[in-house]
Amino acid sequence: MSTPVQLPFEQGEPLRVAPGLRELQARGAVHRVRTAVGDEAWLVTGHAQVRRLLDDDRLGRAHPAPETAARTGDSALFGGPLGNFATEQADHARMRSLLQQHFSPKHMRALRPRVETLATGLLDELAEHGPPADLHARLAMPLPILVICELLGVPYEDRDQFRAWTDDAVRTRDRARSERGLGELFEYGQKLVARKRTDPGDDVISRLCATEGVSDPEAAGLSMALLLAGHETTVVSIGVGSLLLLANPDQWQALVADPSLVPGAVEEILRAPGRTGGGIPRYARTDLDINGVTVRAGELVVLENGAANHDAAVFADPDRVDITRQAANHLTFGHGARYCIGAPLARIELQVVFSQLVARFPGLQLAVELDQVPMRRDVLTGGPAEIPVRW
Repeated sequence: MSTPVQLPFEQGEPLRVAPGLRELQARGAVHRVRTAVGDEAWLVTGHAQVRRLLDDDRLGRAHPAPETAARTGDSALFGGPLGNFATEQADHARMRSLLQQHFSPKHMRALRPRVETLATGLLDELAEHGPPADLHARLAMPLPILVICELLGVPYEDRDQFRAWTDDAVRTRDRARSERGLGELFEYGQKLVARKRTDPGDDVISRLCATEGVSDPEAAGLSMALLLAGHETTVVSIGVGSLLLLANPDQWQALVADPSLVPGAVEEILRAPGRTGGGIPRYARTDLDINGVTVRAGELVVLENGAANHDAAVFADPDRVDITRQAANHLTFGHGARYCIGAPLARIELQVVFSQLVARFPGLQLAVELDQVPMRRDVLTGGPAEIPVRW
């Protein structure tokens, strides 16, 4: 067998697929790799295969021997196994049944006017501040935090505190820091739950607390998972989406000229960036065959949805940004039983942001070259640390 390919791939341009990953993908859909922490794994890069495996219950997030399982990195949250191997599927079904109702498309549509009001307020402040400005600090970061705080019932004034903990939790190269961040976040969640028990509000945490059979630790764990996932990835998507459009001025101008293109543009924003969080880790629960490759029970399988979103068999000329492309079959939110619960909310936030941005700042442009935009390294989600703009 050939020597495993070493991860991570060296990222050239911040918005394009790493050349090494593109080269690997051209050779086939399944590859033997060595992760950043030295463990061997299988990397799946084809759209059809990733899509199918995302909904295959022979793969899971738990492992029968988690302390010896292969890992993708040092993140306590995403670097290795999660959950109880024996009860994983039942636990996951329960988690979704508890949370799905709070994130239904109907609930999210009712939230849209509030998202619009919050975005308008932030853009008013941006206009008052004047150019040059940092779009990350002024819009991409505060909006998802404001939205998720209101939805969950988390005090917005605590944002600097929990933002620091979530930033620690998603560290990929410092296991102790990642575990500490998760621990602090859970402790904070327990305090919030205790407060909601005595003083409930009209919010998700209060409703979880009122659900029969939900213990305080479970309510705290679910709430903090929602807090982290509910803002971190959307912050990145707004930031990367802004970069993507501003680095392709023809696409920005097309959106300015025809704002009805925004919903389709959001799907392309979700598909097109070549950034990758290193793929979605899964563990084989039994021996299985993937495209003629035998994967043994317990082995790590990394589903590279970023590469799948650039599979030329599904997306013609995949490296080209095209906001008129039919891109809704991207795998950014996953697929099947583990499809992202927060997808409807993320779509609303992105649609609101770009609808208002093109209407109010049609002349918006990057104030520096794309390769000068500082990107966040060593964190799971990546994304820009700043977005210097002028208009």
